[in-house]
Amino acid sequence: MFNHLEAPTAARRSWRQILSDFGSTYAANALIGFIFAATGPVAIILSVGTGGGLSPEELASWVFGVFFVNGLVTLLMSWRFTTPLAFGWTIPGTVLVGPALQHLSFAEVIGAFYATSALILVLGLSGWVKRVMAALPMPIVMGMVAGVFLRFGLDIVRALQSDVAIAAPMVAVFLLLSARADWGKRLPPVIGALLVGALAVAVSGRLDAAALGQLTLAQPVIQAPVWSFAAMLELVVPLAITVLVVQNGQGVAVLKNAGHEPPVNMIAVACGIGAAISAVFGAVSTCLTGPTNGLLTSSGEKPRHYTGALMFGVLALLFGLMAPTFTGLMLAAPKEFIMVLGGLAMLRVLQGAFVASFGAGKFSLGALVSLLVTVADIGLFNIGAAFWGLVAGFAVSWWMERGDFQHR
Repeated sequence: MFNHLEAPTAARRSWRQILSDFGSTYAANALIGFIFAATGPVAIILSVGTGGGLSPEELASWVFGVFFVNGLVTLLMSWRFTTPLAFGWTIPGTVLVGPALQHLSFAEVIGAFYATSALILVLGLSGWVKRVMAALPMPIVMGMVAGVFLRFGLDIVRALQSDVAIAAPMVAVFLLLSARADWGKRLPPVIGALLVGALAVAVSGRLDAAALGQLTLAQPVIQAPVWSFAAMLELVVPLAITVLVVQNGQGVAVLKNAGHEPPVNMIAVACGIGAAISAVFGAVSTCLTGPTNGLLTSSGEKPRHYTGALMFGVLALLFGLMAPTFTGLMLAAPKEFIMVLGGLAMLRVLQGAFVASFGAGKFSLGALVSLLVTVADIGLFNIGAAFWGLVAGFAVSWWMERGDFQHR
């Protein structure tokens, strides 16, 4: 019945074999990948959550869920398939939640998280993942994604106007490290911006001293979901698309480019299970992460790459357990610090979304309509603009760009 689910091709590695395969190269790759995940992407969660009125306890629980649960999924999948399979959370999905929290309760959003996990799991078990990915016109999907991401790019500009002393050094260091590939490899631009921003905050004396020196273990907040038709319609399909098409598609492409053969259907199954467990703690859906897997496979021998993923999983577990400490520190900083850090982390992704929307030439009008409707941020029937962006973009392309559907 489930013959389409990929089975591991290699025997399970023992602890002795794993330690033999491990080395400083893979440790360094894992550490850089972890630092990347724990900086800009976390800033996006905090930006979305604070804008949606979530409490520090709910935010810490969200961070616990995305790190601890996905760290476990990473460890199990990477060990069983002897392949670097680092799992994280959908950043586009996190951004989608922001507008939804303006008119939906967090409990309704959590209900949508559960429904999304069920949909992803069904698609993975059924083997329909590849068909779904092939059926959706990517330019229209990415037009919606670009529309949702745009506010993060605008946040950089707004922060430069409202707090230039913190924002300007962060942007300057990011641009400096991005100018040369060799500089960026030694110190990733987002991490450089984080360090300079933290120094600027400290020098200005604007960090809440009460947040320093507090070491707090995770105390996850478990909330009962509320089943809302409006939340389901607004969030479930877009969230599933961001996981299966945008995020997993990117992660699979990165791993294949490095010479690995990722198990696409089993990855979807793992995402469905991980998303269901993450939802218990109020965390957004699990996905295969593209940037982290790219870092894990950036150097070293291909058969040993999986050890870096295992170390990444362990670091994620530890970070999840310390989630209140780290979220408290970041929330104690000025809001411009989070705005710039989240915006810089999204800058390349925003650029990629625009290129994917309009670079190929096909479905360009539908992509533009999807972008405009999403940016307008006007919901209908209590359903957010991201859903209507997809609907409008697809409808316009079907009417005006019929030939693009016939020559896919």
